[in-house]
Order: sequence, then structure tokens, then C-alpha cells
Amino acid sequence: MSQSMTDTLIVPVALGDRSYEIAIGQGLLAEAGQRIRAVNPQNRLIVIADAAVAKIHGAKLNASLDAAGFRTDVIDVPAGEASKGFQTFSGVLEKALALGIDRRTTIVALGGGVIGDLAGFAASVLLRGLDFIQIPTSLLAQVDSSVGGKTAINAAAGKNLIGAFHQPKLVLADLDVLDSLPRRELLAGYAEVVKYGLIDRPDFFDWLNENGQAALAGDKALMAYAVAECCRSKAEVVAADEREAGRRALLNLGHTFGHAFEAEAGYDGGLLHG
Repeated sequence: MSQSMTDTLIVPVALGDRSYEIAIGQGLLAEAGQRIRAVNPQNRLIVIADAAVAKIHGAKLNASLDAAGFRTDVIDVPAGEASKGFQTFSGVLEKALALGIDRRTTIVALGGGVIGDLAGFAASVLLRGLDFIQIPTSLLAQVDSSVGGKTAINAAAGKNLIGAFHQPKLVLADLDVLDSLPRRELLAGYAEVVKYGLIDRPDFFDWLNENGQAALAGDKALMAYAVAECCRSKAEVVAADEREAGRRALLNLGHTFGHAFEAEAGYDGGLLHG
């Protein structure tokens, strides 16, 4: 296993004047300030963070943002799917408004798919739309929910039924944060990785058979390649069908039944998305 830092891979998402890049590599939390500064000339950030993730990675992110000259406030959200509902969403909106945001404020999501969806949807409606940065901290979020602009919260009738399409300005997928994931969470994300091999990239599926276990065991170069391949696949689909009028529905493989199972289980963590 290589002990050196991997090169940062860049995957573009081509959407005209709403195009953005996905950066995949190590040490990106420490570089977040300068990378966000490159796409965001404004100084005000609101970080919406998974409270558990913030305890582990928040200080590094905040130091980077401070060094880049940003004025930052943090809204912590309890970990777990139960936070992706009306009550938490409303609370996030009220806290953001109380902090005195304006149209030059950028929302930053620090966490897994729950936080990315929650923060992205909040960004889409606050002041009729604010810029948005994704910093996904789970494998599942790095290869799926942070890419493509789908944001949503859950309803009693089902998962992800209330939301909006709101593309981020930048996605930073720091592979180092995956080291803090429980094994079960990592495997849930890996299920989504395998999905891309099934629906779009048979050569990648063969590659996973050869290299997947080593990537899961901590080989960062292999994991970087896997995450980048997934993001390339999704970026191509999103560029061709942003609003899911046709081909993008392929990305829902496994989700139709999976969402029903999660809803029936009450979003209590008994069933993971992957």
C-alpha cells in the first residue's frame, strides 16, 4: 500500500454556465479555503455540518477557511437520517436567517448524504437561492449524492419527495475522511460504487473485482480511481439529462425498493442507504 499522498483528480460536470468541478484526493480539507476561494469571491460562509463529523474534521476545515479570509458560521445538525425532515430543515433555515445571511452568502455542506441533501435544499430556497459547496464525508456521498444537484428532505409518504435541483459550485471529496467511517458505512458506499459498474461501466466492474478489496482496505490511489470513475459516470449522465427526464433514471438502480424499505423502517439507521 502506498504511503504517499495521491494526486488530486478533477472530474468536470458540464452544465453550461452552471458547470463545476469535483476534486478527489487527500488533504482536501486543509486546502478547502483556497479551493473555495478560487470559485467564490465572497467572504461569508455558513457551514451546515453533521455534528459527529464536525467533532472529528471541523477544526481542520475551519482553520483552512479562516486562513483563506472567510467569515464563517457553523450550524450543527444531529447525525442520522432522522435529521432529513421538516423539523430539522425548518430549524436550519431559521438559524441561517438569524445569522444575517444575504445573497452573497455561500452554504457549505460538511457531512454525508443527509447533510448534503439538507444543506443543498436549504441553499436552494434561502433568499430564493444561494451558492452551495459540497464537502462529502462518506463514500456514498462522494460517489453519488454530492454530484448532480438533487437535494431533498423526506416526508411521511416517502424518501426524498420534497426538494429541488440545485447544483453546487464545487465538490471536495477528501479521501482521508473515509478513514473515520465505520466499516458498515464504508460498505454501504461501496454498494453504490458497484452500481456504476453494473449500469454503465462493465470494465470498471471487472476492475472492482480485481481491486475493490484493496481500495476498501485503505489503498488511497485505488480508492481515488474508484471514486473518480463513479463521478465521471454520473457527471456524463447528469450533463445529458440533468432533470431526470430519461437516462438519469438509470442511476436509481436499487433505489426504488431501497427507499421503500428505508421509509418502512422509519429512517432510524437500521437500514443504510447502500
